[in-house]
Amino acid sequence: MKQSFVFHDEKSSKFWWIDYSGCDFVVNYGKTGVAGKYEIKQFDSEEECTRQAEKRMKQKLKKGYQIDSNFDFINHLYFDDEEIGPHSKTSHPHFVKHFTDDFYYDCGEEEAPFGSDESSDTLAELTENLRKKRQLNFAEFPKFIIEKVWGMKYIPVSSLLEDVVKRVVVTDEMNMIQSDMVTYAVAFGQIKITGEIDPGLKHCAIDSLKRIQQTAKILNWGTNSEISNKMIDDLYSF
Repeated sequence: MKQSFVFHDEKSSKFWWIDYSGCDFVVNYGKTGVAGKYEIKQFDSEEECTRQAEKRMKQKLKKGYQIDSNFDFINHLYFDDEEIGPHSKTSHPHFVKHFTDDFYYDCGEEEAPFGSDESSDTLAELTENLRKKRQLNFAEFPKFIIEKVWGMKYIPVSSLLEDVVKRVVVTDEMNMIQSDMVTYAVAFGQIKITGEIDPGLKHCAIDSLKRIQQTAKILNWGTNSEISNKMIDDLYSF
């Protein structure tokens, strides 16, 4: 359940909202017009979570906040609690609605959008840049991270033909795999934070996922995984 509040006086204009269900809630607060800070609190039971959430809301009303039924949850940026990591309650409503599998928030699954070290660092870079500057060139951001931030080599998808991918596997396997992982991490990260995706980035992310599948086949890692197939299908339909 979501409930939002606002506070206005001669010195400040602030917002505060809470989303609670199950055994946890998130609060998001800050100055009007900014993304603000996100904090998740976890409890041992649903009853305790609800009790604490209602307590927080009563405290806000006592401090002069007023209920705001018009808070724009869609045109808002969503950032994770750094101590918790990826979570549905700190993700854009469009992301939560469309990408329903648990692996989208899994920090231990290497194939997941934010599960590897590279993809986790990518989400952190995307978060930092969006907090500083709302407008980014998302389609170019994977290359920016790898080349400008990490000082490494970015290899875009030029072809999905097996012979072409095989040549890159032989000459530059690790840089290619990293490029693909960062590309689809940026794509899912943009949706998770903003609720939208750049069309060019979407195309590149799908190609990157397909190239990873080609690489897995070439290196005898096994057949296409359910996770990679699901990510491709979900990106196509978003």
